[in-house]
Amino acid sequence: MIQPFTVHKRFPLTISRGTTASNTNLWVKIESEGIEGWGEASPFSIVKGNKLNSEQLQQELTKIIPILEKFNPLQRQEIETVLLENNLNSSLRAAIDTALYDWLGKKVNLPLWKLWGLKGDRLFPISVTIGISSPEKAVERVRNWLNFMEVNLLKIKLGSPEGIEADKAMILAIRKETPYIPLTVDANGGWTLKEAINMSDWLEKQNVKYIEQPLNVGDEGNLTVLYERSPLPIFVDESCFNSQDIIKFSPYIHGINIKLMKAGGLSEVMRMISIAKACKLQVMYGCYSDSSLANTAMTHLATYADYLDLDSHLNLIDDPFQGVTLKEGKLMLNHLPGLGVK
Repeated sequence: MIQPFTVHKRFPLTISRGTTASNTNLWVKIESEGIEGWGEASPFSIVKGNKLNSEQLQQELTKIIPILEKFNPLQRQEIETVLLENNLNSSLRAAIDTALYDWLGKKVNLPLWKLWGLKGDRLFPISVTIGISSPEKAVERVRNWLNFMEVNLLKIKLGSPEGIEADKAMILAIRKETPYIPLTVDANGGWTLKEAINMSDWLEKQNVKYIEQPLNVGDEGNLTVLYERSPLPIFVDESCFNSQDIIKFSPYIHGINIKLMKAGGLSEVMRMISIAKACKLQVMYGCYSDSSLANTAMTHLATYADYLDLDSHLNLIDDPFQGVTLKEGKLMLNHLPGLGVK
């Protein structure tokens, strides 16, 4: 069963590619033996203006449903092969794979973190995001977060169309408001190599822990130079979709941002984690305009992450799901079977 649902942001988020105030995602349900597994597909883009909408995703998924009906939910490997052979969009593969795991957890009456033998019964610190804006608006958004929850780490979106001086002004305003909260920076590919070198030198003095996706997709050849010049660790996001991308970039980066919708499912997320760790890279989990459904799924693997940027559901005014909860500025899983999402 496919059910579209629209979520609205409490505060619209601006990154280098544009502003998002709402998103229509797909709630995917797989039913077998009286058990229902749930997954979520969120439309996303890594190139400005190139984003599939939920209607296109729904049409794509509807076409493949007859092929999948013959499988049992336990045949996850065979199902994944079929999805890849049919070039199904990665967010749809993510929804199906997540639903299969949710079904399995409910089948054996265990939460996924217990099923996988992980430490899911502790609190997981997260960062919260400040989008590109004027210095005044950035400070206002910081205050909104501080009034809402205990903040341990701020993720600042840079790559302003007004240039790096606007980026610097925004950072200085945030730093004045919160001198002691550590920052991370995500340029979403908004800098040239020259700007990235300039900003990495400058950001090191602002208690910034790392810079994410400083260069645009297609400009990865310059990572070698930036890696040598930057005093800050470099993470890639838009440049790294799946486990195959990790190997080619691993000599020139310090970490990767794994997103469920990019990876195409929890199965691929786990492969990416293993390869990243083998390459001695740090691991961060990120999100798009995802609800609690997708973010709860990723939180089940939180024990493997160095950084969690799973805050999108916290900025929704109409999240239809309840799963992972917030305590002391950290995410907390429950003991319900499967994803533990209602």
